[in-house]
Amino acid sequence: MTQAAPLSGYEGKLEITAPCSDAYGDILTPEALAFVESLIERFAAERDGLLAKRKEVQAKIDGGWLPDFLPETKDIRDGDWQVAPIPDALLDRRVEITGPAEAKMIINALNSGAKVFMADIEDSLSPTWEAVVEAQISLKAAARGTLAYTSPEGKAYKLNDKIATLIVRPRGWHLPEKHVLYNGAPVPGALFDFGLFFFHNAAYMAERGTGPFFYLPKMEHYPEAALWAKVFAYAEETLGIPHGTIKATVLIETITAVFEMDEILHALRDYIAGLNCGRWDYIFSYIKKFSKRADFVLPDRAQVVMTSHFLKAYSELLIQTCHKRGAFAMGGMAPQIPIKSDAAANDKALAAVKADKEREASWGHDGTWVAHPGLIPIAMEVFDRLMPTPNQRNVKREDVSVTAAQLLAPHDGTITEAGLRLNANVAIQYTAAWLAGNGCVPINNLMEDAATAEISRAQLWQWAHHESATLEDGTAIDTALISRVVKEELAKIEAEFGSGLPYSDAAAIIDALAIGDDFIEFLTLPAYERLA
Repeated sequence: MTQAAPLSGYEGKLEITAPCSDAYGDILTPEALAFVESLIERFAAERDGLLAKRKEVQAKIDGGWLPDFLPETKDIRDGDWQVAPIPDALLDRRVEITGPAEAKMIINALNSGAKVFMADIEDSLSPTWEAVVEAQISLKAAARGTLAYTSPEGKAYKLNDKIATLIVRPRGWHLPEKHVLYNGAPVPGALFDFGLFFFHNAAYMAERGTGPFFYLPKMEHYPEAALWAKVFAYAEETLGIPHGTIKATVLIETITAVFEMDEILHALRDYIAGLNCGRWDYIFSYIKKFSKRADFVLPDRAQVVMTSHFLKAYSELLIQTCHKRGAFAMGGMAPQIPIKSDAAANDKALAAVKADKEREASWGHDGTWVAHPGLIPIAMEVFDRLMPTPNQRNVKREDVSVTAAQLLAPHDGTITEAGLRLNANVAIQYTAAWLAGNGCVPINNLMEDAATAEISRAQLWQWAHHESATLEDGTAIDTALISRVVKEELAKIEAEFGSGLPYSDAAAIIDALAIGDDFIEFLTLPAYERLA
């Protein structure tokens, strides 16, 4: 183990088991590490208990129980209350761009013309030790407007005078940071990411009204939001930041959380800015939570769309719930990227983006996500035209009446061989790139991150483990078929792209996840064990 200058002077309980270069000294200071240690000391045990609770709920679902609105919190849902006022920097969020918290991406995204950039330390960042710490270095400079980057080819990048509002997404409660130990155990990645960013940037951003702002992922139940509220309150008090300065947007991307949106807003009412339709993780969560239920098998991923069944109910209820409480209701990701090599295909992709954004704006969303700067003008035009005001929290959607049955209704459709092969192919390509340190990967003219890879491998498991899941021609889908397809798709990928990435390792991971007896909760957990 190499411990260089960054750790000099720190005498606490955290142990860093990865090399620390001199460049890390500005982030891994004794004071910052002591603050992170205090977060872990106070909140890690409660986080562990909440993760155990998730397993209890999963066991109930496997046994036949279905999620529903909680009777014990009916008074919160029926109550007359509002979230705290939202600062000026977050009042217009009509187009947000997202991407990994890497220097070049941060600069291009902040300069892109979007209203907000979500700098991601979660699904689009492969969490190598170097990537995680260097993300913090870049974010500290970005918060001060001083971030610059020179590419290996010598091209220089720097921030414009006018940039997007910065929001940071730390890792979810379930993800560890294996390179930092507390009493011999890996620390929660969420507390490590949040703690370092907050310690270094909160006071600076608070003085200027530019933050600190966060996106919170992967929560399954409102007590997980309540824990974030405790973390925020402690962090503000410890560093002398006024209470309620932190503002968070919660991604509703699990099938259990959709039944607790009022409760999540209420638990974070001093801190919440809004909720977001994290559609891809939401589809993954639906498959995962009902993985052992034959009556919840979904068709090809391409047939699961936002305009029907459980996704339509989810989107409309989110808008209604947020606007009732004075919070923002953010739309979901457009994963398309411009297709320079095929004008017709490009026109078709951009038309799909426009239609999706028109749906979101007309339904009442206050803004939307894009994955590529080339989509910003399309999304901006739609929201400028259909939402001329900074937001539309005045659109209460009182016409919406969503039942538990609607939130659970599976999509109709078919399972095709093409869809099965696409799932295997995407899962292998993405996982190989992730293992090589890249968490945001263009595949088939879509920007894929961990969420879409999770859908792909989860569907393979679901289809292989239910006799009712057959191809449209009647062919049974079993583990032997899945393994054969994974092997064949691996051969195609290697024939097209060579062996520059660890495709064989990725295929082995996907095959094991797809044919195993048990559904593994997250692809990124076993993959993380293989990540250098």
